[in-house]
Amino acid sequence: MSLKNELPALLQSALDKLLADGVLPEGLNPRIDVTQSRDPGHGDFATNLALALAKQAGRDPRELARQISSALPAHALLEKVEIAGPGFINFFAAQDARFRIVGEILAGGEHYGRSTLGERRKVQVEFVSANPTGPLHVGHGRGAAYGATIGNILEAVGYDVQREYYVNDAGRQMDILATSTWLRYLELAGEELPFPRNAYQGDYVWDIAATLHRERGDALRHSAQTVFTDLPPESSDQEAHIDALILRGKQLLGADYEVIHKQTLDTILGDIRDDLSHFGVDYDVWFSERSLTTSGGLERAIAQLRERGHLYERDGATWFRSTEFGDEKDRVVIRDNGQATYFASDIAYVLNKLERGFERVIYVWGADHHGYVPRMKAVARALGADPEQLEFLIVQFAVLYRHGDRLQMSTRSGEFVTLRQLRKDVGADAARFFYVMRRCEQHLDFDLDLATAHKNENPMFYIQYAHARICSVLRECEQKSLHYDEEDGLAHLELLVAEQETALLRTLDRYAGVVETAALRLEPHQLTNYLRELANAFHTYYNGQRLLVDDAPIRNARLTLARAARQVMANGLQLLGVSAPESM
Repeated sequence: MSLKNELPALLQSALDKLLADGVLPEGLNPRIDVTQSRDPGHGDFATNLALALAKQAGRDPRELARQISSALPAHALLEKVEIAGPGFINFFAAQDARFRIVGEILAGGEHYGRSTLGERRKVQVEFVSANPTGPLHVGHGRGAAYGATIGNILEAVGYDVQREYYVNDAGRQMDILATSTWLRYLELAGEELPFPRNAYQGDYVWDIAATLHRERGDALRHSAQTVFTDLPPESSDQEAHIDALILRGKQLLGADYEVIHKQTLDTILGDIRDDLSHFGVDYDVWFSERSLTTSGGLERAIAQLRERGHLYERDGATWFRSTEFGDEKDRVVIRDNGQATYFASDIAYVLNKLERGFERVIYVWGADHHGYVPRMKAVARALGADPEQLEFLIVQFAVLYRHGDRLQMSTRSGEFVTLRQLRKDVGADAARFFYVMRRCEQHLDFDLDLATAHKNENPMFYIQYAHARICSVLRECEQKSLHYDEEDGLAHLELLVAEQETALLRTLDRYAGVVETAALRLEPHQLTNYLRELANAFHTYYNGQRLLVDDAPIRNARLTLARAARQVMANGLQLLGVSAPESM
């Protein structure tokens, strides 16, 4: 175990002694935080414990820091302790402690950096969940990369993670898409018709319609005049026009409407599954919105809110008293025509998640859903749950740039860059890495030229090149018939006294803590930032020290350190869903 992991227990022991000696008052329940020092001159680790306790203890923080330091038990891994500033306690590791991390990394292998922090608590991460009304575009890609990485890092620190995609297969947008497909089918069958401006325009609609026409011939054909007669004019109300077309299609087609709806849904959803799988994103559950109705979940959720007195009737509709729980206005759950709203499905879905026993429910949503958060928190409280169980991560838009020009997107018009095209242009690795380089709430400018550049300014290339460079050194060692002995390398780590070696060791020692912090804060960018620092530490080391020297003990020690760095790079990249190439 590293010194950082042992310091909280040493500090607690010191506090217990001060409490027993009457130096500290009863009833203190301090949080003991130990962080790694960025400046080697300030030691290896530090704590602000004295500053945090000073007011409760009624003592000067610097004097309290001195008393805590004096009460610390001796430890073989701790060389000295210093008081700094207004009351920080800095810890300097003994030389053996600095080297211990190398053996821990190599012994842990691909599992190094994982922990049991989550104690197998059940957590669900629901992400992407795009309406199956067209191919995934680059905006969905950021949510996919972010959600998948969140799932990976939570799993790495011991949570029982379920990854879920919510399939919006019961809503109006799916009806618009199915109707768009049918209208394109009618055109292929020889009908001339005015295609609605707010129907789905993309080529993928033609493709589905063409498949439908090949398989069904003219069996689904109705004349354009029959379809469009007596509809509200599009010129006065586009939405009323498309809604009337949907109703007309259902009336004319009968059961065949479901055939079109299903084929359209299955085709788009199949493409979505394929796109995400090739992007390294796989789900444990694909949850159907329709199942909320067929299983009785929607009816049960509404009944629960009614029993709790949270619903009322007005203007023929049923409303949820969401303002009583902090929302800006009450929400309709059942329209005056008896149809459930989208929000009613959201309520049923929340209840379903809670009934499945998740202690944490994480939604990864796009920026356009930001306003939904208060009403979802209101739902949790109204259902008798702790609203803090629901966590919402709002992912801002990603804007693509090529040659300095911004690429435009519009889903309904069919003019957008698909996730599939992005993978083709820059590769899944670059897309996954660049998508999570910033906090999710920050806008992301995605430079396509930089993402494909083989230069150090490309952070993913810089990290992957460091991993490949270590592999190259190890291959060169074999080619030169230089014997490498890991056991001898571990036994001679004390020979690693160069400044670059010390810096690399310190950086390696931070990895496990970075993974835990990234998981606790749900911030994958902490891992990308760390890996850049680690790659920089290794490249600096490689450029400053020869690894394949004639002196066997030094060579073995340096190669052992390099192998530890390679393992951590591979582990970190794996959590990001990015490959660790052995050559570049």
